Amino acid sequence: MLILSFFDVNSLGIMSARLTFESKTTTMNIELGQQAPEFSLYNTEKNKVSLSDYRGKNVVILFFPLAFSGVCTKEVCSVQENMGNYQKLNAEIIGISVDSLFSLHKFKQEYSLDFELLSDFNKEVSDLYQSLNENFAFEMKGVSKRSTFVLDKEGVIRFIEILDSPGDMPNFTEVQACLETLA
Repeated sequence: MLILSFFDVNSLGIMSARLTFESKTTTMNIELGQQAPEFSLYNTEKNKVSLSDYRGKNVVILFFPLAFSGVCTKEVCSVQENMGNYQKLNAEIIGISVDSLFSLHKFKQEYSLDFELLSDFNKEVSDLYQSLNENFAFEMKGVSKRSTFVLDKEGVIRFIEILDSPGDMPNFTEVQACLETLA
């Protein structure tokens, strides 16, 4: 269960929110303005990649449910089409799903994606970022929710969007607007 505890705009015009996630095992908070939780996952080249590898760059983390599904394909292709904009904003894109690194490798190849795809096969990072859908379509359990996090160069969370419906697309206009404030 995801609970929006408060939403505010401080004197500098920076939005803040407190999100509380309650699961069977833990209660944790993901908040705007906090340091993003560190993680390490394998990429499509079978190399371990850590969030800390991206210090000094703005980062957009995109959790997506399943490679090759219609909306996920539309999402990653949209990001790929706009890579020039993200590069101008000194932003790196990281896509994360619970698919195996082998499936993600094929997905990346098939759509000529120029950004990192990481496998959260064990579902730990999706859970850590409150982006794990316990009950998905077709009785699948433990699939990433479509979620977007923007981190600044120091790894501080500046934007959060966690979508309940897997058919919804992230608000890329707001993501780019957030990145423009960080450039």
